[in-house]
Amino acid sequence: MQYASQSVAKPYFIAALGLFVVQILFGLIMGTQYVVGDFLFPAIPFDTAKMVHTNSLIVWLLLGFMGASYYLVPEESETELHSPKLAIALFWIFLVAVLLTVVGYLTMTYSTLAKITGNEYWPTMGRLYLEQPTITKIGIVVVALGFLYNIGMTVLKGRKTVVSSVLLIGLIGLAGLFLFAFYNPDNLALDKYYWWWVVHLWVEGVWELIMASILAFVLIKLTGVDREVVEKWLYVIIAVTLITGILGTGHHYYWIGAPEYWQWWGSIFSALEPIPFFMMVVFAFNIVNRRRRDHPNQAATLWALGTAVMAFLGAGVWGFMHTLAPVNYYTHGTQITAAHGHLAFYGAYVLVVLTMISYAMPHLRGQGSAASNRAQVMEMWSFWLMTVSMFFIVLFLTAAGILQVWLQRYGADPMPFMQVQEEVALFYWARVLTGLVFLTGLIVYLASFFAKGEPVTEKAAAQAAG
Repeated sequence: MQYASQSVAKPYFIAALGLFVVQILFGLIMGTQYVVGDFLFPAIPFDTAKMVHTNSLIVWLLLGFMGASYYLVPEESETELHSPKLAIALFWIFLVAVLLTVVGYLTMTYSTLAKITGNEYWPTMGRLYLEQPTITKIGIVVVALGFLYNIGMTVLKGRKTVVSSVLLIGLIGLAGLFLFAFYNPDNLALDKYYWWWVVHLWVEGVWELIMASILAFVLIKLTGVDREVVEKWLYVIIAVTLITGILGTGHHYYWIGAPEYWQWWGSIFSALEPIPFFMMVVFAFNIVNRRRRDHPNQAATLWALGTAVMAFLGAGVWGFMHTLAPVNYYTHGTQITAAHGHLAFYGAYVLVVLTMISYAMPHLRGQGSAASNRAQVMEMWSFWLMTVSMFFIVLFLTAAGILQVWLQRYGADPMPFMQVQEEVALFYWARVLTGLVFLTGLIVYLASFFAKGEPVTEKAAAQAAG
């Protein structure tokens, strides 16, 4: 660790991993409720499990992005963080707000939570992924502004690099687009139109900038390849990402009452969205093949390459499968959408945060450049357990979605929704079983932090490589 203030990243990473566990546990509860409807009911109704599952995913990824930024920016800027105390204060404010919100989800009805948090005075609740009480949303904005101030001041006073600049643009976009969460018009078409400005332009826009900058930083550190080479790749990837991602928003406007031309614009530009992800695959493998050093943290290299490949499959290939308007007419809102969402989030964002944690944690824990061989082997096992099980979860959901489309929407005698759910129950059971394998992988990953052994040094890694 080159700068003492980078240590503020550690509590962010630990809290992120804690919420990752919460997300997976509630995912398993929800997955079981698909086939055993009264499982843990009425203690945890399906809608509550879904809220906790999706909200904890978003929050732990945000904590991961913040931790990554606090670790990355001082090294890129070659200076200490502007205010480590502010970073720690914002961490506790954010964490307490999140925990209170989760307690509210679990201990009272959603309507009661809306009432006691004053939603009637500024109604923003009740929309998918944006279920948080208005007061929590205001807290998120306060934390985001303080975070941006801290990161922005650090960048301004230090060295300016393409990596830190792209990261800062992504973070500004993340904070700015969240403001549309406060706009809740009565007109449903308008509501959906601007709702996507948060949901789509986050995950298929500014989050991709954050992901690309984190991946570029880690690859520079792991491979020793000239910064100029990485930055040229980054320029091209970011340009293509912004063009296809912004106009690709149109694939969400097909059926919400927006003008018909969005079916053309949305189809064309969202069909191009796999291109930047394919470029990331070429970029990552090209940089690793041109490496000038044998870094001892082989686990971090595996996470980084896995990010590029799985992001391309999840966000690129699975997104393309149902993004064209004539196809989306039948697949919209089916389990095919769920399959795409699971693999895209896992490949693009879960893996890039774990990549950063894998790279930074040995430094933050005083182990040098890498953890012990035993710890790295456990990390690699966890990577394969989580990645393979996630891929099978996606395959089962895809199969369920195809059957759902056929029985419910395309066949000559369409069946009712709930009857179709019974027909695809076998795939839901398979998803629960593979979900348990995913949880096992996560437990192995967490256990790797407690593995014994001497940290691997750069000298030992170079000798091992011959």
